[in-house]
Amino acid sequence: MKTENIEGLSLFEINMLLQQGGRFVMFPNLMTKTKSSTIYFVRPEEKVFKYSLRHFLKNLKNAWRTLPLRPFYVSKSLFYLAIGGRVYTHNILADLKQMNPVYNPNLYCLQYV
Repeated sequence: MKTENIEGLSLFEINMLLQQGGRFVMFPNLMTKTKSSTIYFVRPEEKVFKYSLRHFLKNLKNAWRTLPLRPFYVSKSLFYLAIGGRVYTHNILADLKQMNPVYNPNLYCLQYV
């Protein structure tokens, strides 16, 4: 899955923003075959509404194509709009830590004799 809004941030900076209230959220695409969506990093001072409204309108547009399931998909998309998406902070943070391990230098090599 693609993660947006973390360009130029190191793992340390992401951890600091997470401690201040940031989070990773995803709004599922309900009508597509892949059902995967973009994961957004929402900073502490940022509102989730601008990301959720985009996905709600996309799901609403796609839901009008299917007549019998239309109310189900629209209500489920409205539910994700209301709660602010699915939180994927722990999953993404675990993946980032695997890709960017903590650097532990050998202190013996750094000391000059």
